[in-house]
Amino acid sequence: MRCPFETQERTAFRDSFRKFVAKEITPFAAQWDEDGTFPWDIHEKAGALGLYGFGVDAEHGGLGFDDAFMRAICAEELAQCGVGGIAAALGCRNISIGPIQTFASEEIKRRVLPDILSRRKASCLAITEPSGGSDVANMKTTARKEGSHYILNGSKTFITGGMISDYFVVGARTSGSGLSGVSLFFVEKDMPGFSRTALERKMGWWCSDQASLYFDDCRVPEDNMLGPEGAGFLAIMNNFNYERVAIIAQALGMMKLALKECIAYAQERHTFGKPLIKHQVIRHKIADMSAKIDACEAYLNQICWNINEGDIPVAEISKAKFFTTKALEYVASEAMQIFGGAGYLRGNAVERIYREVKVLAIGGGSEEIMKDLAVRQMGY
Repeated sequence: MRCPFETQERTAFRDSFRKFVAKEITPFAAQWDEDGTFPWDIHEKAGALGLYGFGVDAEHGGLGFDDAFMRAICAEELAQCGVGGIAAALGCRNISIGPIQTFASEEIKRRVLPDILSRRKASCLAITEPSGGSDVANMKTTARKEGSHYILNGSKTFITGGMISDYFVVGARTSGSGLSGVSLFFVEKDMPGFSRTALERKMGWWCSDQASLYFDDCRVPEDNMLGPEGAGFLAIMNNFNYERVAIIAQALGMMKLALKECIAYAQERHTFGKPLIKHQVIRHKIADMSAKIDACEAYLNQICWNINEGDIPVAEISKAKFFTTKALEYVASEAMQIFGGAGYLRGNAVERIYREVKVLAIGGGSEEIMKDLAVRQMGY
């Protein structure tokens, strides 16, 4: 079915990105996941196609325009390589670029954005803490003003890209309690008092690094505050909306891959004298999976259209985030059922998707938080 939002430009962009993933990533993705890393030039090649440039001024190396559909295309097509860790490692830079572009001083933007966008250096967002992930209003990391610096104390965890990044957008409490006391800071890896350790033995995302970050009297110049003091919560929430759209698109891409793998397997596998796909129970599973994918895709397209029209539909983004990740859980489970024992073997996309479902349901705002936020946005 033809999508009315698929313009000539977006079709060409999707085609180029899909070819890049098919040629440069998919053939090697499973091995890279087992190895726990992948080549740096993948960051460079993805960036050259425009992955990091949306919403960033051309003078700083960006595309000079934004398009929610193209952002979603990147996440969806990357997900179809079958290894979520690659999409996570590449995409984590995007959620830190926005606050730098919007709130950093001109000096910081001129100095760091070209390096980030050219892939010479990496950046990431550091919000989640050991005491709570989605509860940003109760952030424990503090920033105390001392002369011309802020002194940061506290820690962050589950920070994707935390070990490879040179630059960090960090949330910290500058005053009081609650939402109005949170500010954002631009932190560089060699600043005194900053350290980090890798998180290992993860269920999935093996080739993406996650880290814990530590701030022990970390001295940050006062000019490195991003935006006004106390305005960090609003900046974080606006940034989360784009992250959640990317997660929705990533879940959609994973579902499409799982369905494609199921159909191919069911056409080849024979049971009781006929191809698996000729059994009614399997055909019904495929129909149910396909219907959920279509519904999620339509929901995502509507959200992207609203964003491009200047509206950030927070309630719909929140609902689509838990709706799509729940649909992914269903599709992943049915895909495993169709594959049977073959799906339980490491090295195939269905096994990996089944393992990596939960991180999308938790990351960027848990299912429970999304439901509560959606109802609040609805006015109740």
